[in-house]
Amino acid sequence: MNLRTLILGVLATTALTLASCTTPSTQVHGPANGGPFRLGVDVLAGNNWDLLRGKRVGLICNQTSMTASGLTTRAAMKRGGVNLVALYAPEHGIDGTIKAGVHVRNARDGQTGLPVYSLYGDTRKPTPAMLAPIDVLVFDLQDIGSRSYTYISTMVLAMEACGETGKEFVVLDRPNPLGGIRVEGPPVEPRWKSFVSQVNVPYVHGMTAGELAMMTAGQGWVSRRPNLRVVKMTGWNRGMLWDNTGLRWYRTSPNIPHSTSPLYYVTTGILGGAAGVDVGIGTENPFGYAGGSGVNGAAFCGYCQRLGFPGVRFTPYSKNGFGGARLAIDGRSPANLVALDVYMLAELNRQSRGRVLGKMSGSQINLFNKVYGSDSLRRDLLRGVPPQRIVSSWKGFEQGFRGRRQAYLMYP
Repeated sequence: MNLRTLILGVLATTALTLASCTTPSTQVHGPANGGPFRLGVDVLAGNNWDLLRGKRVGLICNQTSMTASGLTTRAAMKRGGVNLVALYAPEHGIDGTIKAGVHVRNARDGQTGLPVYSLYGDTRKPTPAMLAPIDVLVFDLQDIGSRSYTYISTMVLAMEACGETGKEFVVLDRPNPLGGIRVEGPPVEPRWKSFVSQVNVPYVHGMTAGELAMMTAGQGWVSRRPNLRVVKMTGWNRGMLWDNTGLRWYRTSPNIPHSTSPLYYVTTGILGGAAGVDVGIGTENPFGYAGGSGVNGAAFCGYCQRLGFPGVRFTPYSKNGFGGARLAIDGRSPANLVALDVYMLAELNRQSRGRVLGKMSGSQINLFNKVYGSDSLRRDLLRGVPPQRIVSSWKGFEQGFRGRRQAYLMYP
């Protein structure tokens, strides 16, 4: 019996599901699929926080760590009598206001008075000293479904630290705002593994945090696996986008203000690392633009329209010497949005006469390669490899990943 068969069989017959992978064990908690939509945090609260009773608890959280009713997870835990003793903050800090790439300092939480340990400062992996006060570490962050967004990297490194120190690790699952179907983008070469490409999944992976935690443990992506428990959502399925959940969207970081922002992030996030480009940071729709210095917006939009990506509209814009396209994306578009990212990057580079890729600094090139997962994209475009050949090179990896992830999918 394979792991997926085991999970589905037990989920169908009991309200408390146990799926054993290896030792240490992986457990999935929650009722069978169906019923009203509920977040993992609300499922655990409804069970009177049973997994945390009698334990000293740490919580990885930020401003997105909310119950469906609008109560912060840390306040809900305190109200429920959980012995919450420490908090841990990812990139952007516990309130999500710190800019991308800026170190987060250790602090004290104004809401609970608890110490807040930074996981985006001197270390991005909890140290033994940070974990010493706790027995179990809980992860409750809203991810956006892209490999380069660092919240999943925080989760993976925290899992490894818990495995090394004998601490339990609990994931309170949340929806993937891109849904659970999209699988798009290249692999990560070992040389380019980094905090923006921590695990070898496509740029768009179509999994929830809980599913990725199970896959991380099952695939051996951490040196030491913790005792992992995932509290699954109820009423969520892979075809659901954010607006199907009825939840309020909380800005996950300064440039992800809307529930649709993840769509735009994965469509321009790679090209946004090049030189002399504009992806709309500082506008009403960050990542919702694709432009370059000196680029003719009408000509660029004409190229994009001829590509024929369904569900994506392009409107010319020009400002401050930059020109390009303002994007409008239907969340249910079947288009490969990461592929569109590469096509637009290639055309911006062509219209800028090679400046977009040729004028990148060493630090820009390094981060660009880490985000993409290899140095092949910039190298191939500079030597004239057509975008369609680059995108086609992902197909085998995308298909293989769809197969490998099946054993870890908790939702239909």
